[in-house]
Amino acid sequence: MAPRASLLLAAAVFALAAVAAWSASAPGAAATGVFQVRRKFPAGGGDAGGNISALRAHDGRRHGRLLAAADLSLGGLGLPTDTGLYFTEIKLGTPPKRYYVQVDTGSDILWVNCISCDRCPRKSGLGLDLTLYDPKASSSGSTVSCDQGFCAATYGGKLPRCTANVPCEYSVVYGDGSSTAGFFITDALQFDQVTENVQTQPGNSSVTFGCGAQQGGDLGSSNQALDGILGFGQANTSVLSQLAAAGKVKKIFAHCLDTVKGGGIFAIGNVVQPKVKTTPLVADMPHYNVNLKSIDVGGTTLQLPAHVFETGEKKGTIIDSGTTLTYLPELVFKEVMLAVFNKHQDVTFHNVQDFLCFQYSGSVDDGFPTITFHFEDDLALHVYPHEYFFPNGNDIYCVGFQNGALQSKDGKDIVLMGDLVLSNKLVVYDLENQVIGWTDYNCSSSIKVKDDKTGAIYTVIAHDISSGWRFQWHKSLILLSVTVVFSYLISLFV
Repeated sequence: MAPRASLLLAAAVFALAAVAAWSASAPGAAATGVFQVRRKFPAGGGDAGGNISALRAHDGRRHGRLLAAADLSLGGLGLPTDTGLYFTEIKLGTPPKRYYVQVDTGSDILWVNCISCDRCPRKSGLGLDLTLYDPKASSSGSTVSCDQGFCAATYGGKLPRCTANVPCEYSVVYGDGSSTAGFFITDALQFDQVTENVQTQPGNSSVTFGCGAQQGGDLGSSNQALDGILGFGQANTSVLSQLAAAGKVKKIFAHCLDTVKGGGIFAIGNVVQPKVKTTPLVADMPHYNVNLKSIDVGGTTLQLPAHVFETGEKKGTIIDSGTTLTYLPELVFKEVMLAVFNKHQDVTFHNVQDFLCFQYSGSVDDGFPTITFHFEDDLALHVYPHEYFFPNGNDIYCVGFQNGALQSKDGKDIVLMGDLVLSNKLVVYDLENQVIGWTDYNCSSSIKVKDDKTGAIYTVIAHDISSGWRFQWHKSLILLSVTVVFSYLISLFV
């Protein structure tokens, strides 16, 4: 990243330091919020072969950006990315206008494409009508100037050569060449507040966000385009942090992504039912890092060297719903795969667009073992065969785990746990207490959240969003496969 990009991005991620300091004295948080979230990559229709490639390409770009964020000295804060698996509808401005934004737990700011944007897509391959934000069309919007407190707090003081009415800018350049640049705006955000059981009403809060004036690389493409990105990272610049600082919500959110019936829940607030066990978040890390202690396959603990579980620069375990698959260090990947296929050494493998696939006519849940990841404070993540395998045609299954060393040199020692293993689980991010937790759950049902200001407990039901939520693969995918015998698999894993 260029020095100027680093400086301006630092501005974005440190922007609300003063507001966060005030938040400790803010009144108790009010009702919870809820977003209707949809999957970006639809399950049915379209070019299924393209989808499987697109998901892997998405992870490749995102993986590199997560690492780029970790490598930068930005006070332990993350970066936005160009694609997210899930998107939601928000409303900005007065009168409010609708925007579709990618939901991303690895991002720290909200930004939308601006009316003055150069190379911003006007149409989306997702079939959505895109909207460019126009600051002049909103009676409640105002540009953040470089001599205002927001910008001064961002840069640690008034900027040199800053004069009145000059906008406070932001700029991000990513490792794959994508970029976004623009200026900060403060305007009204409208969101759904839970007020009674299964009922919401519009809530409003003033938030500061980026107005994207120029996009480059993938961000300028219309193929999977949306209006912007809604970050749910830990930084003070995130909408979650801003709403918490304003006393609107607790700094807690949860998601439950259903791959069975197509429903899902994404809620802000204190989840009281179901209860979840938690593990501490690693302090001073740019993402949702946790301490992985051991892995067992079918109840047998893998004998792995201690260094594979260490947290540090370019090491450790990240929970990230914005990544599709799960990436393991090469040594861990090989040991896991050997244990998974220990009783199936006669299986013939196919290489399908770099995924290991095989034919199996029975139930994978009956024929293969459960993989369990054990975390600090005795929190377990159970990954069942139907979650680490995905169907790909007539009795064809492919492995969803990936060898991280083949994706990124810098990421070869990182465990990156994505949507594949987080689906069908209620995942709670409790930033108030710096813990994260989960439990297996029917994500097409409901959860209960507590309004900490009134003490009331409300039911939040799953949104029957569409079959687009479902993590499936089109059955007509043409298998561009090369048959390999088991001895070749052994050569890969040993």
